[in-house]
Amino acid sequence: MIAIVNYGAGNIASVKRAFEYLGYTCTVTSDPDLIERSDRFVVPGVGNFQTTTLLSTNALAPALARQVSLGKPLLGICLGMQWLFQFSDEAPGVLGLGAFTGRCQSLPAAVKSPHVGWDQLEICWQSRLLRGIGSGGFVYFTHRYCAPVIEATVATCDYGASFSAAVEDGNIFGVQFHPEKSGETGLVVLENFCTC
Repeated sequence: MIAIVNYGAGNIASVKRAFEYLGYTCTVTSDPDLIERSDRFVVPGVGNFQTTTLLSTNALAPALARQVSLGKPLLGICLGMQWLFQFSDEAPGVLGLGAFTGRCQSLPAAVKSPHVGWDQLEICWQSRLLRGIGSGGFVYFTHRYCAPVIEATVATCDYGASFSAAVEDGNIFGVQFHPEKSGETGLVVLENFCTC
């Protein structure tokens, strides 16, 4: 059972459809008890980092943290990936999960923001999440803020500056792009997550 965490951010329906297209059972939930009973977790999101405070106020973050500590896989998509980091300049004072060290920052002033549309991945090193995907593959982005390049970065994208397009550490995964909107490449990412 894949639990898609509903904390008030957008784009949940298309994530659910993508997993179902691949043949996986998933449920959209904001119930911490159901989180505890699920096998994998997806934190999607289109919106503002401030929205992620609902993860803590609804007791979802502690439930997710407990299950991830048991080795269950977690995937953050777009805003969900940014939430995996400690902080974001989009909402000063709001804490992320802190699974990855660093602060998400706005895109450089020299480029048009938001970054919307297809762009290329640069693979840093082979990972389970990006198995079968090579550098130059196109995926779909829509974001104003981005995560820094860190040791756990497995793919970057360059848009005015290099940022983390995908991160992976053990059973915790994140993608800044939207795999559910990224055609065959995105479906490969979701399939890889389901088989990690």
